[in-house]
Amino acid sequence: MDNESIKNMLLDIQPSKLEFTVTMTGKESSRVNGLYKPETREILLHNKNFKTENELVYTAIHEYTHHLINEEQIELSGGKNPPIKSKSHTNYFWAKFHALLDIAEEKNYYKLDVSLSPELEQLTKEIREKYIEPNGHIMHELGRSLVKAHALCDQANIRYEDYLDRILQIPRTTAKSASKVGLLPDEDSALGFDNMKIVAGCKKPDEKAKAVEAIKSGKSPDSVIAMMKKKAKEADPKEKLEKERDRLTKTINELTHRLEFVEESLANL
Repeated sequence: MDNESIKNMLLDIQPSKLEFTVTMTGKESSRVNGLYKPETREILLHNKNFKTENELVYTAIHEYTHHLINEEQIELSGGKNPPIKSKSHTNYFWAKFHALLDIAEEKNYYKLDVSLSPELEQLTKEIREKYIEPNGHIMHELGRSLVKAHALCDQANIRYEDYLDRILQIPRTTAKSASKVGLLPDEDSALGFDNMKIVAGCKKPDEKAKAVEAIKSGKSPDSVIAMMKKKAKEADPKEKLEKERDRLTKTINELTHRLEFVEESLANL
């Protein structure tokens, strides 16, 4: 592939109104495989890093994702170049990148096929069956046990947080995640602990079901998280306004009480 064919491939995966260039540097780099320069809208690919065209395409799509996000930010800012952010590989980035890879696979530009290596395919099966799924079952049971331990601590007038810190020596964040996972159905254990945490973070049953379906269909964790965030943003406008009203009312009441206290203090001086 040459520079122009790579650019045409990227535009076929997702069009861009923002002009950009693709350049294969003819170099090898030990630091990065590619680079996107938002100021000049250049995609640089260190093509001597790649053994196959598939690897080149993967990196080209990675850098193109940066370009598309740059385009989105320029549109949101009314045509102004967005400020350079310290973190460019956000959850949104990875979700968008994986979505573009899905399209690239559908259009036969890119392939992720572990069956090309029978040894890797067998190892993948072992990793799922020996580690990911059993870990999900273990953490599911741990979560249920922690919920029970919390109740027993309350009955014994023992501070649950201290019990976690100094008896079980489990980080509180881990315990909190495991406890939420422990409330999921038994069949969700096959998803693995990290995916179960995503499902447990969904508030509504239908959202949980959609998250499970997305994970089982092969969507990446970042893609599922982004999907659920998008659904949260699409909440009912009335519900959003009611929540804002409640927050403002609470703030006003707190400030009113504070003002009364200050006035009383001043009167007693």
